[in-house]
Amino acid sequence: MNSPIPAINPIRLTSFSHGGGCGCKIAPGLLSEILRGSRGLPVPKELLVGIETSDDAAVYRLNDEQALIATTDFFMPIVDDPFDFGCIAATNAISDVYAMGGTPIMALALVGMPIDKLPVEIIGRILEGGESVCAAAGIPIAGGHTIDSVEPIYGLVALGLVHPDQVKTNAGAKAGDVLILGKPLGVGVLSAALKKGALDAAGYAAMIASTTKLNTPGRKLARLAAVHALTDITGFGLLGHLLEVCRGSGLTARVDMDSVPLLADVARLAGAGYITGASARNWMGYGGEVDLAAGIGEMQRALLTDPQTSGGLLVACAADAANEVLDVFRSEGFADAAVVGRLEAGPVRVAVA
Repeated sequence: MNSPIPAINPIRLTSFSHGGGCGCKIAPGLLSEILRGSRGLPVPKELLVGIETSDDAAVYRLNDEQALIATTDFFMPIVDDPFDFGCIAATNAISDVYAMGGTPIMALALVGMPIDKLPVEIIGRILEGGESVCAAAGIPIAGGHTIDSVEPIYGLVALGLVHPDQVKTNAGAKAGDVLILGKPLGVGVLSAALKKGALDAAGYAAMIASTTKLNTPGRKLARLAAVHALTDITGFGLLGHLLEVCRGSGLTARVDMDSVPLLADVARLAGAGYITGASARNWMGYGGEVDLAAGIGEMQRALLTDPQTSGGLLVACAADAANEVLDVFRSEGFADAAVVGRLEAGPVRVAVA
C-alpha cells in the first residue's frame, strides 16, 4: 500500500460536515415529495428546460441564436485540503453547463463559512481553488454571496450559453441508443475511505484528478445530432441519473456491470465496506425501479448507487455514432470513457447484468 496522505494543515474540513460533496444531496424519494407541489407554476414559452424532468440546469431562450443556461451547486467539504475543496466544488457546479451542451460564460460564488472556527487563510484557499477552476474554464467569478454558517459550504451559480437547437437534455433518448459514461465511478467510495483514514496518496490523487476534471466534451457533443440525451452523474449515482433519462424518455435501460469503468482500487475499498450512507439512501429512493441479475451483489449495487461528486457525463446516442462520441471524449483527455449499456422500448426501469 502506498504512503498515507500527508497532513497539510491541522484543521480537518470534513470534520465540520455531516456529509461531503454530492453525498449531501437530499435523498431522491424525499426530494420528489418536496418538489411535488412546485410543478404547477406558470412557465413562459422561452423556458426551454425547467424542473419537469429533473434536468441538470434551466435553459431560457434569449433569441434565435442563444439560450441561457443557469444552474447552481454547492456542498460541504469532501476533502480536508481547502484548495482542493474549492476546486472540486467549482468543477462540479460548472459541469451542469457542459451537461446541457453549453459553454460557461460566468459564475457567482456561494460561500457559507463558520468564521469563528476557520482561519481567514483557509477560507481564502477555498476561494482560490474555485477561482483556479473558473480560470481554467475561461470564465470570471463576477460576484456572489457570503454568510456565516455552522458548516463550511462552497459552490457556484454557473451561467452558460448554447444554441437553442443544440440544447441536450436528459429526456431525448431513443430506443436503440447506447449509453456512454465519460468518467469512472467511485468518488463516494474514495471519500468514505478518506474520512476513515484508509485512503492512500495514490487514491487521493486519483480522486482529485477525477473530481477536478471539467466535463468539456459536452460542448462538442451538443453539435452531434446523433447524441439524443445528455446528463452528468452526481449525487444520485449512475442508477439514479440513468433512471431520470429513462423517465424523461419513457424507456428501459440495460447496464453491463463489467463494462462500467471504476477508479483504481475502488472495488477493493467498496468490498471492504467503505461506502457512503448516501448510497443506501439512493437505493431506498429508487431501488424498486431497478432489476439486478443474480450475479450482482451488494458491492456492485453500492458502486452503481455511489454518489459522484463532479462525476462524468452520461450520453445516450445512436449506436452507429458510439465511436464518434468516444473519439470526442478521448480527444479531450477522457481515456476511460466507455459504452456501459443501451436503451430499449419498455417500462421505465433499469436492468443490470
